[in-house]
Amino acid sequence: MSAASIAEAAIRRATGEMPWGEPEPLTADLGPEPYPADAMPAAIRAAVEEVQGFVKAPLPMVASSALAALSIAGQAHVDVERAAKLDGPTSLFLLPIADSGERKSTLDSFFIKPIREWERQESARLDPEVDAHRAALGAWNAKRDGVKEAIKAAAKAGKDTTPAEADLHDLERAKPTAPRVPKLLRMDDTPENLAHLLATQWPSAAVVSSEAGLVLGSHGMGRDSIMRNLAQLNVLWDGGALTIGRRTSESFTVRGARLTVALQIQEPTLRAFFDGSKGLARGTGFLARFLMCWPVSTQGTRRFTEAPTSWPALSAFHQRIEALLNAPIPMGDDGALTPAMLTLSPEAKNVWVTFHDGIEEELGAGGELVDVRDVASKTADNAARLAALFHVFEHGVGGQIQPEGMTAGARIAAWHLSEARRFFGEIALPGPLSDAVRLERFLLDWCRRNRGNAVPRRDVQREGPLRDGSRLDAAMVELADANRARPVVDGRRKLLEINPAILGDVQ
Repeated sequence: MSAASIAEAAIRRATGEMPWGEPEPLTADLGPEPYPADAMPAAIRAAVEEVQGFVKAPLPMVASSALAALSIAGQAHVDVERAAKLDGPTSLFLLPIADSGERKSTLDSFFIKPIREWERQESARLDPEVDAHRAALGAWNAKRDGVKEAIKAAAKAGKDTTPAEADLHDLERAKPTAPRVPKLLRMDDTPENLAHLLATQWPSAAVVSSEAGLVLGSHGMGRDSIMRNLAQLNVLWDGGALTIGRRTSESFTVRGARLTVALQIQEPTLRAFFDGSKGLARGTGFLARFLMCWPVSTQGTRRFTEAPTSWPALSAFHQRIEALLNAPIPMGDDGALTPAMLTLSPEAKNVWVTFHDGIEEELGAGGELVDVRDVASKTADNAARLAALFHVFEHGVGGQIQPEGMTAGARIAAWHLSEARRFFGEIALPGPLSDAVRLERFLLDWCRRNRGNAVPRRDVQREGPLRDGSRLDAAMVELADANRARPVVDGRRKLLEINPAILGDVQ
């Protein structure tokens, strides 16, 4: 040690400030990677960057909102074939994990706006048909009641009811069919009601919410129904047929339906859902289907800026979404979708196979993805879905997916796999270590927002992830043992101080 270092250490001891040791990692280094915005088609990327520049939300959240809009508009038009006997929908399930205040509602208002407007226009256009159907159904009910009364009267008088029964049979076959009025955006429907709407009203829908707790915490996800409802949502993601049996009303079957799910969820809510499902959230493959992101918060850094006078990139994005919505969807008389099948060019298929096999190699014992096998097993599928949606956005429903599009889909899907690995890797940690990771993240975020290097303990217990004093103490032991943070006393104040070597990474 140099003379200067010895003197510095002596001064720190004399002032009561003990020197820090070299920080040790709490876990394997699974820090967030930069979002691959450059992989997105240029027009989508430009819209994402334009909105992000004003809203200042985390870039992955902005991109997720754009991808949700694209999935909603495109899912009814095309499926994608990855290889022979391997094909499926292009619908996406998206799950940003972020605190309240990260402006997801604002983001959705930017990207979902043309979808809401299209729904409003279609509802107004079809109002006369709805009114006509209501009148025709009223007349039909009156005739049906009359025929049934005639059958009762004939039976009571001992007369032949055969002619009236034939009339009732003919009448049942002539029941007026309700017009299908597009209703894409849903929020708090139970899974069963959602399935019914897909079967009877419109075969393409989306569950979009900035408060996923309203969805995942609903009575439809109660202890007695969660297994059935998670399986039902899985089938909709797969594009399979779904039969709903009812005791008190008519049963029905969903065929050819497509569903997008785009939820923002707070970390504690997701943990509670994960724990409350008793492993079913992952055991059923439900969470594995999501493109998850867990971005670093931008709160505390979002300086106000005036809104742009024009939004050329976002307007171009809206126009393309509107064009997809206005294009007739391939729907049979039974209300089932029959999307066109997009295929991969030979070169694009080579990209997909290489990506698929690269993931597969890491799923075995000792592989990097062994702890997220469930998510990794769906990643190549999600990559193809993204590639197909990018193709539709840029080129329409014709042609084949080219290697550039497939590479873009693979890069973004791989990034989401990395995010899932970060999140689920933390969930799998032992309790005190998991608490320590969460506590450190809170301390770093607090220091970044408040431009300090220590957090009052009372603020930690009031605002942080660990309100229980004993859990907080156990987590601090983990952080102190790793030379990452330590408790200090400043007069009457109790503080939790961060090692400057770590704090330097976020300031």
